[in-house]
Amino acid sequence: MSTHERTLPAGPAQVPAHGTSTVDFDPADPELTRFDLVREGARRDGVEIVHYRPKFPVPGTKQEKRVERTIAFLFTLTGLGALGFVVAYIWWPFAYTPGSNLAKLYTPVLGFCMGVMLLSIGLGIITWAKKLLPDEISVQDRHDQDPDETERALTGATMLNMVDELGIKRRPLLRRAALLGLAPVGLVAAAPLIGGLIKDPHHPDVLFQTGFAGASDDKPIRLVREDRTPIRPEEVSVGGQMTVYPDIDGYNTNEHADSPTLLIHLRQEDADTLRSKLAARGNAQRMAGNLVAYSKICTHAGCPASLYEQQTNRLLCPCHQSQFSITDNAEPIFGPATRKLPMLPIKLDDEGYLVAKSDYTEPVGPGFWERP
Repeated sequence: MSTHERTLPAGPAQVPAHGTSTVDFDPADPELTRFDLVREGARRDGVEIVHYRPKFPVPGTKQEKRVERTIAFLFTLTGLGALGFVVAYIWWPFAYTPGSNLAKLYTPVLGFCMGVMLLSIGLGIITWAKKLLPDEISVQDRHDQDPDETERALTGATMLNMVDELGIKRRPLLRRAALLGLAPVGLVAAAPLIGGLIKDPHHPDVLFQTGFAGASDDKPIRLVREDRTPIRPEEVSVGGQMTVYPDIDGYNTNEHADSPTLLIHLRQEDADTLRSKLAARGNAQRMAGNLVAYSKICTHAGCPASLYEQQTNRLLCPCHQSQFSITDNAEPIFGPATRKLPMLPIKLDDEGYLVAKSDYTEPVGPGFWERP
Protein backbone atom coordinates (compact mmCIF):
# COMPACT_ATOMS: atom_id res chain seq x y z
CA MET A 1 0.00 0.00 0.00
CA SER A 2 1.31 3.48 -0.86
CA THR A 3 2.39 5.63 2.06
CA HIS A 4 0.16 8.36 0.64
CA GLU A 5 -2.96 6.24 0.71
CA ARG A 6 -4.18 5.66 4.21
CA THR A 7 -6.72 3.11 5.39
CA LEU A 8 -7.82 4.11 8.86
CA PRO A 9 -9.08 1.20 10.98
CA ALA A 10 -11.69 2.02 13.51
CA GLY A 11 -12.45 0.31 16.75
CA PRO A 12 -13.34 0.94 20.38
CA ALA A 13 -9.68 1.11 21.39
CA GLN A 14 -8.86 3.73 18.75
CA VAL A 15 -11.90 5.99 18.78
CA PRO A 16 -12.52 7.45 22.24
CA ALA A 17 -15.90 8.78 23.27
CA HIS A 18 -16.90 12.33 22.41
CA GLY A 19 -15.32 14.91 24.71
CA THR A 20 -12.70 12.50 26.12
CA SER A 21 -8.98 12.32 25.44
CA THR A 22 -6.46 9.54 25.10
CA VAL A 23 -4.34 9.52 28.23
CA ASP A 24 -1.14 8.25 26.62
CA PHE A 25 -1.35 10.42 23.50
CA ASP A 26 1.42 13.04 23.22
CA PRO A 27 0.98 15.54 20.35
CA ALA A 28 4.67 16.52 20.70
CA ASP A 29 5.88 12.98 19.92
CA PRO A 30 8.40 13.45 17.05
CA GLU A 31 7.48 10.05 15.60
CA LEU A 32 3.96 11.25 14.87
CA THR A 33 3.32 12.72 11.45
CA ARG A 34 1.08 15.70 10.93
CA PHE A 35 -1.55 13.45 9.48
CA ASP A 36 -1.41 11.30 12.65
CA LEU A 37 -2.35 14.41 14.58
CA VAL A 38 -5.10 15.14 12.09
CA ARG A 39 -6.42 11.61 12.46
CA GLU A 40 -6.36 11.84 16.26
CA GLY A 41 -8.11 15.21 16.19
CA ALA A 42 -10.75 13.77 13.90
CA ARG A 43 -11.31 10.84 16.21
CA ARG A 44 -11.77 13.10 19.21
CA ASP A 45 -14.36 15.07 17.27
CA GLY A 46 -16.22 11.89 16.42
CA VAL A 47 -15.07 11.97 12.80
CA GLU A 48 -14.38 8.79 10.91
CA ILE A 49 -12.21 9.23 7.81
CA VAL A 50 -13.35 6.33 5.69
CA HIS A 51 -11.33 7.21 2.59
CA TYR A 52 -8.26 9.37 1.96
CA ARG A 53 -6.11 9.25 -1.15
CA PRO A 54 -3.95 11.92 -2.84
CA LYS A 55 -4.66 12.62 -6.48
CA PHE A 56 -1.00 11.95 -7.28
CA PRO A 57 0.46 9.33 -4.89
CA VAL A 58 3.80 9.76 -6.65
CA PRO A 59 4.66 13.49 -6.65
CA GLY A 60 6.15 15.21 -9.67
CA THR A 61 4.58 13.19 -12.48
CA LYS A 62 4.07 14.72 -15.92
CA GLN A 63 0.32 14.71 -15.43
CA GLU A 64 0.64 16.62 -12.16
CA LYS A 65 2.94 19.17 -13.77
CA ARG A 66 0.46 19.61 -16.60
CA VAL A 67 -2.31 20.36 -14.08
CA GLU A 68 -0.02 22.81 -12.28
CA ARG A 69 0.71 24.67 -15.52
CA THR A 70 -3.00 24.87 -16.29
CA ILE A 71 -3.79 26.37 -12.89
CA ALA A 72 -0.81 28.74 -13.13
CA PHE A 73 -2.06 29.91 -16.53
CA LEU A 74 -5.54 30.56 -15.12
CA PHE A 75 -4.18 32.54 -12.16
CA THR A 76 -1.91 34.52 -14.48
CA LEU A 77 -4.90 35.26 -16.68
CA THR A 78 -6.75 36.39 -13.55
CA GLY A 79 -3.98 38.87 -12.80
CA LEU A 80 -3.93 40.16 -16.36
CA GLY A 81 -7.70 40.65 -16.32
CA ALA A 82 -7.50 42.51 -13.00
CA LEU A 83 -4.66 44.73 -14.18
CA GLY A 84 -6.50 45.38 -17.44
CA PHE A 85 -9.56 46.50 -15.47
CA VAL A 86 -7.54 48.89 -13.30
CA VAL A 87 -5.63 50.34 -16.25
CA ALA A 88 -8.82 50.80 -18.30
CA TYR A 89 -10.72 52.25 -15.35
CA ILE A 90 -8.09 54.92 -14.71
CA TRP A 91 -6.49 55.67 -18.08
CA TRP A 92 -8.98 54.68 -20.78
CA PRO A 93 -10.73 57.75 -22.26
CA PHE A 94 -14.24 57.83 -20.82
CA ALA A 95 -15.56 61.32 -21.53
CA TYR A 96 -18.34 61.25 -24.08
CA THR A 97 -17.52 62.62 -27.52
CA PRO A 98 -19.66 62.22 -30.66
CA GLY A 99 -18.68 59.75 -33.36
CA SER A 100 -16.63 56.56 -33.30
CA ASN A 101 -13.88 56.74 -30.70
CA LEU A 102 -12.28 54.82 -27.84
CA ALA A 103 -14.70 56.30 -25.29
CA LYS A 104 -17.45 54.09 -26.76
CA LEU A 105 -15.45 51.01 -25.68
CA TYR A 106 -14.93 52.11 -22.07
CA THR A 107 -17.73 50.07 -20.50
CA PRO A 108 -17.25 46.99 -22.76
CA VAL A 109 -13.52 46.91 -21.94
CA LEU A 110 -14.24 47.08 -18.19
CA GLY A 111 -16.82 44.29 -18.52
CA PHE A 112 -14.49 42.11 -20.58
CA CYS A 113 -11.56 42.49 -18.17
CA MET A 114 -13.71 41.77 -15.13
CA GLY A 115 -15.28 38.78 -16.88
CA VAL A 116 -11.84 37.35 -17.69
CA MET A 117 -10.74 37.92 -14.09
CA LEU A 118 -13.76 36.26 -12.46
CA LEU A 119 -13.91 33.38 -14.94
CA SER A 120 -10.20 32.62 -14.62
CA ILE A 121 -10.09 32.75 -10.83
CA GLY A 122 -13.16 30.52 -10.63
CA LEU A 123 -11.76 27.96 -13.07
CA GLY A 124 -8.39 28.05 -11.31
CA ILE A 125 -9.87 27.31 -7.88
CA ILE A 126 -12.16 24.60 -9.24
CA THR A 127 -9.31 22.95 -11.13
CA TRP A 128 -7.09 23.03 -8.05
CA ALA A 129 -9.81 21.46 -5.90
CA LYS A 130 -10.78 18.83 -8.46
CA LYS A 131 -7.37 17.86 -9.78
CA LEU A 132 -4.90 18.35 -6.91
CA LEU A 133 -6.65 18.06 -3.54
CA PRO A 134 -6.86 14.52 -2.07
CA ASP A 135 -10.03 12.49 -2.27
CA GLU A 136 -11.50 12.26 1.21
CA ILE A 137 -14.70 10.93 2.69
CA SER A 138 -15.39 11.63 6.36
CA VAL A 139 -18.35 11.06 8.61
CA GLN A 140 -18.89 13.21 11.70
CA ASP A 141 -21.40 13.22 14.52
CA ARG A 142 -22.33 16.68 15.78
CA HIS A 143 -21.53 17.25 19.47
CA ASP A 144 -20.42 19.87 21.98
CA GLN A 145 -16.87 19.80 23.27
CA ASP A 146 -14.74 21.98 25.55
CA PRO A 147 -11.28 22.47 23.96
CA ASP A 148 -8.04 22.08 25.90
CA GLU A 149 -4.36 22.53 24.97
CA THR A 150 -4.22 19.17 23.25
CA GLU A 151 -7.33 19.98 21.24
CA ARG A 152 -5.79 23.28 20.18
CA ALA A 153 -2.65 21.48 19.02
CA LEU A 154 -4.73 19.00 17.06
CA THR A 155 -6.79 21.77 15.48
CA GLY A 156 -3.64 23.65 14.50
CA ALA A 157 -2.21 20.51 12.95
CA THR A 158 -5.42 20.05 10.98
CA MET A 159 -5.18 23.54 9.56
CA LEU A 160 -1.52 23.10 8.61
CA ASN A 161 -2.37 19.77 7.04
CA MET A 162 -4.84 21.57 4.79
CA VAL A 163 -1.93 23.69 3.56
CA ASP A 164 0.06 20.49 2.95
CA GLU A 165 -2.85 19.06 0.97
CA LEU A 166 -2.89 22.15 -1.24
CA GLY A 167 0.68 21.24 -2.15
CA ILE A 168 1.61 24.90 -2.48
CA LYS A 169 4.90 24.38 -0.59
CA ARG A 170 6.24 21.90 -3.09
CA ARG A 171 4.68 23.56 -6.12
CA PRO A 172 6.59 26.85 -6.60
CA LEU A 173 4.94 27.50 -9.96
CA LEU A 174 1.51 27.61 -8.36
CA ARG A 175 2.81 29.66 -5.45
CA ARG A 176 4.20 32.33 -7.77
CA ALA A 177 1.14 32.22 -10.03
CA ALA A 178 -1.21 32.64 -7.07
CA LEU A 179 0.83 35.57 -5.74
CA LEU A 180 1.22 37.39 -9.05
CA GLY A 181 -2.20 36.47 -10.41
CA LEU A 182 -4.40 37.06 -7.38
CA ALA A 183 -2.68 40.12 -5.89
CA PRO A 184 -3.99 42.47 -8.64
CA VAL A 185 -7.54 41.36 -7.83
CA GLY A 186 -7.35 43.55 -4.74
CA LEU A 187 -6.63 46.54 -6.96
CA VAL A 188 -9.97 46.04 -8.68
CA ALA A 189 -11.77 46.74 -5.39
CA ALA A 190 -9.62 49.84 -4.90
CA ALA A 191 -10.04 51.09 -8.48
CA PRO A 192 -13.25 53.10 -7.82
CA LEU A 193 -11.56 54.80 -4.86
CA ILE A 194 -8.46 55.59 -6.90
CA GLY A 195 -10.50 56.70 -9.88
CA GLY A 196 -12.50 59.07 -7.71
CA LEU A 197 -9.31 60.90 -6.79
CA ILE A 198 -8.14 61.47 -10.35
CA LYS A 199 -10.45 64.33 -11.30
CA ASP A 200 -11.58 66.98 -8.87
CA PRO A 201 -15.19 67.89 -9.81
CA HIS A 202 -14.56 71.44 -8.60
CA HIS A 203 -11.83 72.22 -11.17
CA PRO A 204 -13.76 73.33 -13.11
CA ASP A 205 -16.79 73.34 -10.84
CA VAL A 206 -18.89 71.44 -13.37
CA LEU A 207 -21.54 70.32 -10.90
CA PHE A 208 -22.40 73.91 -10.05
CA GLN A 209 -22.34 75.37 -13.57
CA THR A 210 -24.42 75.04 -16.73
CA GLY A 211 -24.20 76.45 -20.23
CA PHE A 212 -25.45 79.76 -18.80
CA ALA A 213 -22.24 80.18 -16.77
CA GLY A 214 -20.67 83.55 -17.41
CA ALA A 215 -23.96 85.35 -17.96
CA SER A 216 -24.29 88.70 -16.18
CA ASP A 217 -26.27 91.92 -16.39
CA ASP A 218 -23.54 93.41 -18.57
CA LYS A 219 -23.01 90.31 -20.71
CA PRO A 220 -26.26 88.32 -20.73
CA ILE A 221 -26.73 85.11 -22.70
CA ARG A 222 -29.72 84.89 -25.00
CA LEU A 223 -32.31 82.16 -24.73
CA VAL A 224 -32.69 80.33 -28.05
CA ARG A 225 -34.83 77.59 -29.54
CA GLU A 226 -33.46 74.27 -30.70
CA ASP A 227 -32.68 75.87 -34.07
CA ARG A 228 -30.76 78.61 -32.21
CA THR A 229 -33.17 81.42 -33.04
CA PRO A 230 -33.75 84.03 -30.29
CA ILE A 231 -37.09 84.43 -28.55
CA ARG A 232 -39.33 87.41 -27.89
CA PRO A 233 -41.96 87.33 -25.10
CA GLU A 234 -44.87 87.56 -27.54
CA GLU A 235 -43.71 84.36 -29.24
CA VAL A 236 -44.68 82.32 -26.18
CA SER A 237 -48.45 82.02 -25.87
CA VAL A 238 -50.10 82.84 -22.54
CA GLY A 239 -50.28 79.61 -20.56
CA GLY A 240 -47.78 78.03 -22.93
CA GLN A 241 -44.22 76.87 -22.55
CA MET A 242 -41.21 75.96 -24.65
CA THR A 243 -37.77 74.43 -24.11
CA VAL A 244 -34.93 76.92 -24.52
CA TYR A 245 -31.13 76.75 -24.49
CA PRO A 246 -28.19 79.10 -23.95
CA ASP A 247 -26.92 80.80 -27.11
CA ILE A 248 -23.46 79.20 -27.02
CA ASP A 249 -21.56 76.68 -29.11
CA GLY A 250 -22.76 73.13 -28.44
CA TYR A 251 -25.86 74.47 -26.71
CA ASN A 252 -27.98 71.39 -27.57
CA THR A 253 -25.31 68.70 -27.17
CA ASN A 254 -24.49 66.38 -24.30
CA GLU A 255 -21.72 68.75 -23.28
CA HIS A 256 -24.42 71.08 -21.97
CA ALA A 257 -27.07 68.50 -21.13
CA ASP A 258 -27.76 70.31 -17.85
CA SER A 259 -28.81 73.52 -19.63
CA PRO A 260 -32.29 72.81 -21.13
CA THR A 261 -34.75 75.22 -19.54
CA LEU A 262 -38.52 75.50 -19.56
CA LEU A 263 -39.73 78.98 -20.44
CA ILE A 264 -43.33 79.44 -19.24
CA HIS A 265 -45.69 82.33 -19.96
CA LEU A 266 -47.99 82.61 -16.93
CA ARG A 267 -51.46 84.12 -16.88
CA GLN A 268 -51.55 87.53 -15.23
CA GLU A 269 -53.02 86.37 -11.91
CA ASP A 270 -50.63 83.44 -11.70
CA ALA A 271 -47.66 85.67 -12.50
CA ASP A 272 -48.74 88.09 -9.76
CA THR A 273 -48.95 85.22 -7.27
CA LEU A 274 -45.44 84.02 -8.13
CA ARG A 275 -44.00 87.55 -8.07
CA SER A 276 -45.36 88.18 -4.58
CA LYS A 277 -43.79 84.98 -3.27
CA LEU A 278 -40.47 85.79 -4.95
CA ALA A 279 -40.56 89.30 -3.48
CA ALA A 280 -41.02 87.84 -0.01
CA ARG A 281 -37.78 85.94 -0.57
CA GLY A 282 -35.91 88.83 -2.15
CA ASN A 283 -35.97 87.38 -5.66
CA ALA A 284 -38.56 89.55 -7.36
CA GLN A 285 -36.27 90.44 -10.29
CA ARG A 286 -35.92 86.91 -11.65
CA MET A 287 -38.93 87.09 -13.97
CA ALA A 288 -39.25 88.89 -17.29
CA GLY A 289 -42.77 90.27 -17.24
CA ASN A 290 -45.06 87.28 -16.88
CA LEU A 291 -42.43 84.81 -18.10
CA VAL A 292 -40.49 82.53 -15.78
CA ALA A 293 -37.74 80.01 -16.55
CA TYR A 294 -37.14 76.82 -14.60
CA SER A 295 -34.60 74.06 -15.08
CA LYS A 296 -36.02 71.18 -17.09
CA ILE A 297 -33.94 68.63 -15.14
CA CYS A 298 -35.90 66.95 -12.34
CA THR A 299 -34.21 67.21 -8.96
CA HIS A 300 -35.05 63.61 -8.15
CA ALA A 301 -33.32 61.49 -10.79
CA GLY A 302 -32.55 63.90 -13.63
CA CYS A 303 -35.47 63.11 -15.93
CA PRO A 304 -37.04 65.89 -18.03
CA ALA A 305 -39.78 67.48 -15.89
CA SER A 306 -41.58 68.90 -18.90
CA LEU A 307 -45.25 67.93 -18.60
CA TYR A 308 -46.96 71.25 -17.94
CA GLU A 309 -50.51 71.35 -16.57
CA GLN A 310 -51.76 74.79 -17.54
CA GLN A 311 -54.90 74.75 -15.38
CA THR A 312 -53.16 73.67 -12.17
CA ASN A 313 -49.80 75.35 -12.86
CA ARG A 314 -47.88 72.18 -12.17
CA LEU A 315 -44.85 70.67 -13.83
CA LEU A 316 -44.86 66.85 -13.83
CA CYS A 317 -41.92 64.52 -14.21
CA PRO A 318 -42.98 61.43 -16.23
CA CYS A 319 -40.37 59.12 -14.69
CA HIS A 320 -41.44 58.99 -11.03
CA GLN A 321 -44.44 61.35 -10.99
CA SER A 322 -42.85 64.21 -9.05
CA GLN A 323 -44.88 67.41 -9.30
CA PHE A 324 -43.73 71.02 -8.88
CA SER A 325 -45.83 74.13 -8.27
CA ILE A 326 -44.98 76.78 -10.89
CA THR A 327 -46.59 79.61 -8.90
CA ASP A 328 -44.66 78.69 -5.73
CA ASN A 329 -41.07 78.83 -6.98
CA ALA A 330 -41.36 75.26 -8.40
CA GLU A 331 -41.47 73.71 -4.92
CA PRO A 332 -42.17 69.93 -4.98
CA ILE A 333 -45.73 69.10 -3.93
CA PHE A 334 -45.93 65.41 -4.84
CA GLY A 335 -43.64 62.49 -5.56
CA PRO A 336 -40.10 61.58 -4.52
CA ALA A 337 -38.43 64.90 -5.40
CA THR A 338 -37.48 66.87 -2.27
CA ARG A 339 -35.84 69.93 -3.84
CA LYS A 340 -37.42 72.65 -5.99
CA LEU A 341 -36.51 73.17 -9.62
CA PRO A 342 -33.86 75.92 -9.86
CA MET A 343 -35.04 79.19 -11.44
CA LEU A 344 -33.03 80.95 -14.15
CA PRO A 345 -32.97 84.76 -13.74
CA ILE A 346 -34.13 86.28 -17.03
CA LYS A 347 -34.85 89.69 -18.52
CA LEU A 348 -35.23 91.44 -21.91
CA ASP A 349 -32.22 92.84 -23.72
CA ASP A 350 -32.14 96.11 -25.65
CA GLU A 351 -33.48 94.38 -28.76
CA GLY A 352 -36.45 92.86 -26.94
CA TYR A 353 -35.12 89.29 -26.81
CA LEU A 354 -35.16 87.12 -23.70
CA VAL A 355 -31.77 86.66 -22.05
CA ALA A 356 -30.33 85.05 -18.92
CA LYS A 357 -28.70 87.61 -16.66
CA SER A 358 -26.80 84.96 -14.65
CA ASP A 359 -26.40 81.22 -14.34
CA TYR A 360 -28.68 79.22 -12.07
CA THR A 361 -28.01 80.25 -8.49
CA GLU A 362 -28.14 76.64 -7.26
CA PRO A 363 -27.08 73.28 -8.80
CA VAL A 364 -29.49 71.78 -11.30
CA GLY A 365 -30.45 68.11 -11.45
CA PRO A 366 -30.37 65.41 -8.78
CA GLY A 367 -28.82 66.10 -5.41
CA PHE A 368 -25.25 65.03 -4.65
CA TRP A 369 -23.37 64.77 -1.40
CA GLU A 370 -21.25 67.92 -1.88
CA ARG A 371 -24.23 70.13 -2.69
CA PRO A 372 -24.60 72.89 -0.06
